[in-house]
Amino acid sequence: QVQLVESGGGLVQTGGSLRLSCAASTSGIIFSINIMGWHRQAPGKQRELVATITIGGNTNYADSVKGRFTISRDNAKKTVSLQMNSLKPEDTADYFCVAGPTIVTMLYWGQGTQVTVSS
Repeated sequence: QVQLVESGGGLVQTGGSLRLSCAASTSGIIFSINIMGWHRQAPGKQRELVATITIGGNTNYADSVKGRFTISRDNAKKTVSLQMNSLKPEDTADYFCVAGPTIVTMLYWGQGTQVTVSS
């Protein structure tokens, strides 16, 4: 089993920056996670896959965050981070760390961390 624990959510002003982190852990075995990323869910809006990164470092971003967000991972530490710059009020959402073998098969989800961007 894989457990994901997020941290770094909070309040930030429009135009500001915030960095989210996610730590992955396994019980008793070494498990290489192919893809890790971040989903977000805002009230009244469709859940959105914000960014993903493969174990080899290939990245993909939603158009809504491209150029502003940067995803990275440390395979040795089994962590993934999301650097969010030039934040907008529409970025306000609950952000979930996700992991799995493919983008469409995210088997593991964190509990989520709230990001609020004030106007």
